[in-house]
Amino acid sequence: MSDPDIPFEEALAQLEDKVRTLEGGEVPLDEALRLFEDGVKLARTCHAHLDAAEQRVAVLTRGAEGVDEAPLE
Repeated sequence: MSDPDIPFEEALAQLEDKVRTLEGGEVPLDEALRLFEDGVKLARTCHAHLDAAEQRVAVLTRGAEGVDEAPLE
């Protein structure tokens, strides 16, 4: 489950910190599992924020004939 109350930037920073800790390979297995579980939750939170932003952009770019999609540069 994600936590939409955490801002995207904060969730991403926490996720990056947990990944760095796990990549260091210096944590015991139990702590590594906890960090991984927390990381999955944070990743879901980030994904939910990105989905919401994508929906907002789609609403803002919707034209008379539907959504006007153009590649981002």
